[in-house]
Amino acid sequence: MADTSYLDWPFLEERHGALQRELDAWAAQHVAHAHGSDVDAECRKLVKQLGTAGWLQHAVAGEGGEAIDTRAICLIRETLARHNGLADFAFAMQGLGSGAISLQGTPEQKERYLGRVQRGEAIAAFALSEPEAGSDVAALQCTAHIEGDQVILNGEKTWISNGGIADFYVVFARTGEAPGPRGISAFIVDAGTPGFEIAERIEVIAPHPLARLRFTDCKVPLANRIGAAGEGFKVAMRTLDVFRTSVAAAALGFARRAMDEALERATTRKMFNQTLADFQLTQAKLATMATTIDSAALLVYRAAWQRDQGKAVTKEAAMAKLAATEGAQQVIDAAVQIFGGMGVVSGNMVERLYREIRSLRIYEGATEVQQLIIARELLKQLGDKQ
Repeated sequence: MADTSYLDWPFLEERHGALQRELDAWAAQHVAHAHGSDVDAECRKLVKQLGTAGWLQHAVAGEGGEAIDTRAICLIRETLARHNGLADFAFAMQGLGSGAISLQGTPEQKERYLGRVQRGEAIAAFALSEPEAGSDVAALQCTAHIEGDQVILNGEKTWISNGGIADFYVVFARTGEAPGPRGISAFIVDAGTPGFEIAERIEVIAPHPLARLRFTDCKVPLANRIGAAGEGFKVAMRTLDVFRTSVAAAALGFARRAMDEALERATTRKMFNQTLADFQLTQAKLATMATTIDSAALLVYRAAWQRDQGKAVTKEAAMAKLAATEGAQQVIDAAVQIFGGMGVVSGNMVERLYREIRSLRIYEGATEVQQLIIARELLKQLGDKQ
């Protein structure tokens, strides 16, 4: 049983603790199992389960547009990740994929899409990255040419989660109002739209639906634009501000599960007439793992609390993601070491966690990008004081 003493920290309210306990019990019954070989089908099933049970309502904003409870999202992702990495993925991508609509969509867009996302009836995707524009979002080359009341999209997107199974995609394209990030707009593209195709399905070490998308004279209504012309970069960054901290929370969930597994293994594995946990080297490793987890958790829930208070969280979210993802990698690696040969057997929980955690250090801003963000904010603060 993972340590839940953090639920009593001042960053969280009583309702958050109740939410975590309810979800933990539900997840243990419904999603705490290894997914099958058909990842697409399993992901669709998980989205439907999460929607039917009401968990997806936390990933979608209400009528106020900003009423996303970041702490609730973090608790949900942490809890789901501890039980099942694909369940965490299914929840997170519903939120990220529809986040731009939640935050800046028109009433008509919200009515058309968000209810279905909440109920698990429509799968959402966030299409930002391109072959030559990952961390450098302003370098994207996919174009959107406006003709009357239509938009014509041309270009490619890649590394798109839910690619191939999503019912709609929020696509960011260059509309040219200004150079760089100020000339990007966001559009909703429904699956099956003529001129839009799945160019390639991408397989990665921790299986989940992933694809490269291609747009060839793909026409969508101008009414599908999210926000004003040229505001796509701002829309994307606002969406990522909400969900970046939750990536750190998912890493926490993986790390806590690894800690649980390591403790169980260390206290039951017999070696030289004692248990593995009796060795001081093992105790030192466990102590470092626990300290790393709590350090990251403090940063995660500080950032989540700060955003829920309406404060800027650019630096804090970057710190949380950096510390939690890098720390979780260290914790899981230590757990694999404690398991010895069993730790690298395919299908073993710590082996699965080892594969799950690696991508979190890359997506939604690689560790190196988080370092740049933190340094930039520190230098900005210094400049403001001078």
